[in-house]
Amino acid sequence: MPAPTAPKRLLFAVKVMSTKLPAPPSFGQVSLDIPIQRERDRNFHLGGRSFYFFDFDDNVVHLHTKIVVFHKVTGAEKEVSTTDFPQVHPQLGRTGTEWEHYEARELSDSNSFRNFREMPAHLLGGRPQPLVADMLSALQNPFQDWRGPSWSFFEKAVNNNRPISVITARGHHPHTIRRGIDLLVLSGDLAAHPNYLSVYPVSNPEIRRQLGDNEMKMSTGDLKKIAIKVAVADAFACYGENPHHRFGMSDDDPHNVALIIEAMRELKEQHPDNAFYAFNTFGGKIVREEVLVGGTVKRDVVESDDAKSQMSLF
Repeated sequence: MPAPTAPKRLLFAVKVMSTKLPAPPSFGQVSLDIPIQRERDRNFHLGGRSFYFFDFDDNVVHLHTKIVVFHKVTGAEKEVSTTDFPQVHPQLGRTGTEWEHYEARELSDSNSFRNFREMPAHLLGGRPQPLVADMLSALQNPFQDWRGPSWSFFEKAVNNNRPISVITARGHHPHTIRRGIDLLVLSGDLAAHPNYLSVYPVSNPEIRRQLGDNEMKMSTGDLKKIAIKVAVADAFACYGENPHHRFGMSDDDPHNVALIIEAMRELKEQHPDNAFYAFNTFGGKIVREEVLVGGTVKRDVVESDDAKSQMSLF
């Protein structure tokens, strides 16, 4: 679908910013004037469904959400992009580096990852949650700027009513994640609301407890690994157990992809007839890694961001 023009985007932003955003729907599609040509699932004739799991940041969309680091003595703040943080993080507090006097802080409302968390209302002062504000900002950028490497994959899955799960490191409430995605429908960039299977922002305290991390000590990658297993269980609970169901998750972090493959190896042992795929979108290429019986992995690469080329992988 062509992107809305700049004036349309501007009017859209003004409209959204000046009105209270509606709560997102709890399930499924809404009626739109835009006709959607849907394609049946590959295994539809066998009763199978294709389930799509997505990491959100730098995978579906590129947002300018900043991580904040603090000077150890003065408390002065510096903002770091999500793209730069993997290189900055090992240097924090390390003698002889540019970042030796800085640190990341987890505790208190003013922590390093506050823009990725659900902010208390008293700190927002009537402003939208950071994710919603960042989505509004991103939608003002040129067509290709905010769309991540899995955008075509995500759009196609949504428009074909595939059950999707969003499994993200963010700590917002799941309703806030859905609200951010709703903006893509309001702007015209998505033709329909997703058919949500589940939403797991794994840094959210409520979701952490739901995933068994009552002491709040588990890593993001391990929480994502658990969330994948729970999402597969959600799929079987909602759609019934069928050997022709297919499951795939895309993520741009190679470390997380390794943990995704670990989770899918365990799932493949339990459900050998189902198909399990990990999609590594790091570095601009999409690498599909299918977990086979016995734990071996078959790899395929697609360098095009064309929706047809991406969907052919699944």
